[in-house]
Amino acid sequence: MQPLAGRTAFITGGANGIGLGIARACARQGAKIAIADTDREALEAAKGDLVALTEAEAYHLDVRDRDAFERTADKVEQALGPVTLLFNNAGVSDSTSPRKMNFRAWDWVMDVNLNGVYNGIQTFVPRMLDRGHRGHIVNTASVAGHIVAGSGFLYHTSKFAVVGLTESLDAELDSYGIGASVLCPGQVATNIVNNTIRMRPDGTPPHSAKVAAILADVQQQLNDRGADPDVVGEMVLAGIERDSLYIFTDDNYLPLIHRRTAAIVQAMADVGANSARQ
Repeated sequence: MQPLAGRTAFITGGANGIGLGIARACARQGAKIAIADTDREALEAAKGDLVALTEAEAYHLDVRDRDAFERTADKVEQALGPVTLLFNNAGVSDSTSPRKMNFRAWDWVMDVNLNGVYNGIQTFVPRMLDRGHRGHIVNTASVAGHIVAGSGFLYHTSKFAVVGLTESLDAELDSYGIGASVLCPGQVATNIVNNTIRMRPDGTPPHSAKVAAILADVQQQLNDRGADPDVVGEMVLAGIERDSLYIFTDDNYLPLIHRRTAAIVQAMADVGANSARQ
């Protein structure tokens, strides 16, 4: 990976949390920064922080809107130059019980967490390829994209999909000089739970009092014990420098990773044993 100074980074969900941590880390290394978010007030505050470090612009963008993504890309590259660092980071942390599940909830979570990532890829990767520029893509999934840890089947599905998308994309882009990494954070001190509740669209199943209490507790745990987003931002840049496929923020879920891997290996061994007996 070439030095970041003078390069242009585009970061969705960049006005808060991990996205802003990544933006600050890139800015400290001299990259030009374009952040995109749906929170206009937070965008302006974040831009104010970033312009003290580097050249930076802020754009209101819903990552589900493909046409708006293309228009925003044009504005970014006109203002800051070709994007060669792409961070598809915007996401929501929501799910619903099987008893209450509906298409509205499914579509919303997938449109933001999965389609939003693909929309960024579809918008910027062809531009990188046409110009022959080396670059790097970081897609934010979660440790919940590798294990089931009680985050709900909608959230887990979307994050497992982002992991698979990034793994396969990395293999296909390697010969073009474009790397891909999947960021799989554990607990990080962001406001993602409260922001998700605020953004839930009409028609999604309401949370029960029990689930609402659990979500409030999860948000409090993130506030109290979550990693600093600025530290996570530096981890991401270190992962890019190493050309790491996976970027984790802690090893707290390693026992669950081992358990899932062992179950897969055992299931395959069982197939082999059964075939040998037939």
